Amino acid sequence: MDDDLISKKQLLDLTGISYGQLYRWKRKQLIPEDWFIRKSTFTGQETFFPKEKILSRIDNIVNMKDGLSLDEMADKLSDKASFEKVSVTTKEIIERNIVSTTTLRKFGESIDDESKYTVDQLVHLFAVDRLLSAGEMSMEEAELLFRTLEEKVSRLESGSWELFFVRKMGVSSFILARAPAELWFDEGVRLVSKMAYADLIEQLKGKLAYKLVE
Repeated sequence: MDDDLISKKQLLDLTGISYGQLYRWKRKQLIPEDWFIRKSTFTGQETFFPKEKILSRIDNIVNMKDGLSLDEMADKLSDKASFEKVSVTTKEIIERNIVSTTTLRKFGESIDDESKYTVDQLVHLFAVDRLLSAGEMSMEEAELLFRTLEEKVSRLESGSWELFFVRKMGVSSFILARAPAELWFDEGVRLVSKMAYADLIEQLKGKLAYKLVE
């Protein structure tokens, strides 16, 4: 089974939401139609979802549902332009555990409480912090990743990149490509991690849901 996908049954079991809630949110366009992927299995046809996107989106909906109606949430979650204008202070980043203090001190522009970060700056810090926190890369590799994001992302169309973290014989590399990217590696290469801008944004929306309901 593709690790990037989660079945409908797994999703309902994992999140505790009901079948009715899932399809009500679909009808309200809180969950995009193209995230419902029909695939053949040994039991017949089954529905799957892009795992990181759907888990983050459900987390976002649960976090926002007390302050907004379903229609209002759909507007907020699809309003890319407004979200990209959001800025967050260092104090908010730390208090809401969006990025660790270790990553902020190493790669942030300032650790001052009132210093502000844009969503794009947060995406870079968040990507580095995810891999560091998971123990998947060293600080030296983190420096290379952060430098790659800072220097190369602007060359790609906004919101449409994917990052591949690979190792071969102990040597690490980061590959930044336009999404959706399909790469083939020789047998000596191990794919350590793959991240997509769209997935990172979806996760940040969950952590910044309080900004969306203001």
